[in-house]
Amino acid sequence: MPPVEAKRTLVKSPPELWAELSDAAALARHLGEFGEIRITRTQPESVVEWEGDLASGSVQIEPSGWGTKVTLSANPKGSNLAIEHDAGMQDLTPVVERRGFWARLFRRRAPVPEPVVPEPEPEPEPRIASEQAEAALTGALDSLGQAHHRPFSRP
Repeated sequence: MPPVEAKRTLVKSPPELWAELSDAAALARHLGEFGEIRITRTQPESVVEWEGDLASGSVQIEPSGWGTKVTLSANPKGSNLAIEHDAGMQDLTPVVERRGFWARLFRRRAPVPEPVVPEPEPEPEPRIASEQAEAALTGALDSLGQAHHRPFSRP
C-alpha cells in the first residue's frame, strides 16, 4: 500500500507544535486510529518517527511564513497481495477409478491413506484502508490546528 500523506500550514509556533508532537501520549491522542503509538526516533525540532499497530510514519515540522508547515505521513502495514482461493491448496476429493467386474471381484485391499488436512491459515494482520489513514491524518492536523484554550476569556 502506498504511503499516505497530509500537509498543512498551522498558525502555531514550531516549539509549541514540537512540545505536542514529541510527547508519545499527546501524539497517541492525535493518531489513536493507528493503534498504540510508540515514538521510534526524533530529530530535535523537526522530525518525529512513530510506529503503531496498524501503521508507521513520521511527522515533519518546518517554519513557514506565518506559521509552521506540518507534514504527517503514514505507511499502513500489511500487503495488498490478493490471495487466490485455490493457491497452495490440495484437492481433497477422492478419485473414483472405473474398474471392470473382474477387477472389482479380485481386487487387492490396499491400506487407505489418511486424508491430508491443510494447516490452519494464520490470522491476517489487522489493516487500515488508505482512506481511513488519510482521514485519521487530516483529523490529527485539524486537532493540532485548533486552539485548546479560549483566548481573551476571563475565569
